[in-house]
Amino acid sequence: MEATADLQQRVHELGEWFHNLDLGGIRTAPNHFLGDYPRVKWERLRPALPADLAGASVLDIGCNAGFYCFAMKRLGAGRVLGIDVDERYLRQAAFAADYYGLPVEFRRLSAYDVGQIEETFDYVLFMGLFYHLRYPLLALDLVMPRVGRKLIFQTMIRGAAAGAPPRDDYDFWDPHPFQTPGFPCMYFIEKRFAGDPTNWWIPNAAAVEGMLASAGLAIEARPEAETWICAPRRERSQPPIWALELEGRL
Repeated sequence: MEATADLQQRVHELGEWFHNLDLGGIRTAPNHFLGDYPRVKWERLRPALPADLAGASVLDIGCNAGFYCFAMKRLGAGRVLGIDVDERYLRQAAFAADYYGLPVEFRRLSAYDVGQIEETFDYVLFMGLFYHLRYPLLALDLVMPRVGRKLIFQTMIRGAAAGAPPRDDYDFWDPHPFQTPGFPCMYFIEKRFAGDPTNWWIPNAAAVEGMLASAGLAIEARPEAETWICAPRRERSQPPIWALELEGRL
């Protein structure tokens, strides 16, 4: 009982949790407004992944308290690196990794800093972060060189859940395509969404798929409404020149 009380106290001291982890029966976010999050997402994603990730390397961008890092590690992944900019989440993740006895590395880096990681990963997770970025397409371009085999991408979406294939070109004088519900678009949040001032851009599904394609990714699966599994296309192995310039690599 005393050990349980000590664990509960430590969980409380680490601050408010967004990931609902199970630490010996103690739930870190039992009253999450999305339910048992992110387990509910993982249960839909899991069947689309290999049963055994033996030795695969994993990068989790915006890892929060590390739920997906731990899930991938339990599937047999080798090197697993989680990055986030929030020191509170990183402390939570390190604490949970120690509790589980799982060798996962965590570093304080943003999606724009991934160029500092000079390696590629078999699986890159980019989940629950896109809509928090002021420059989302830049981040996606910078992440691309880190993707060795698969990018697992998840974002909140609003608007039409599907769209028509894009045309090769649009007439300057024709406004009608932009009035079609399924036309790719991003909704800009000037102030707050769900009480959060870091929710900047919310795409519809067609915009997600268009941006993934423009970044050099081929969509292979959509295991749930908000999640896509992609693989790099051979012709796009590097981010565009403008992205490299902003990153300071030229």
